[in-house]
Amino acid sequence: MKVALGADQKGFALKEEIKEYLTSKGYEILDLTQQPAIDFVDSAVAVSEAVLSKQADRGIMFDEYGVGSAMASNKIQGMVTANVAEENTAHMTTEHNGAKAIALGAGIVGIKLAQAIVDNYLGIEYAGGRHQIRLDMLEKLS
Repeated sequence: MKVALGADQKGFALKEEIKEYLTSKGYEILDLTQQPAIDFVDSAVAVSEAVLSKQADRGIMFDEYGVGSAMASNKIQGMVTANVAEENTAHMTTEHNGAKAIALGAGIVGIKLAQAIVDNYLGIEYAGGRHQIRLDMLEKLS
């Protein structure tokens, strides 16, 4: 699985830790911010575009609180990005909502929790079925 990563200044150190962690687990990484993005919007858009264009299978965005990146990403038609601060949400948002990306707040989660979150996010597939109805309705609203 190929994972796109992007971060602004406040999320950059956590992105680097998770990049190393995922690489050690055999994931292919597309690092879109070799240097911190000027703003979380820039990194969120870069990750979203990489996922939507199939350059990566999933995306992870990092900023101070996660919410900014998630909001910026979800403004892009076709994206489903969840702001995640614990493991169960990472699992459920992928399984039930088909999350294409998650946003992590470096000011909220530490390294160990971030590792557990990405394990839960990347370790589950979208269930589809009855959940797809909700996503189809959201697409029609865009």
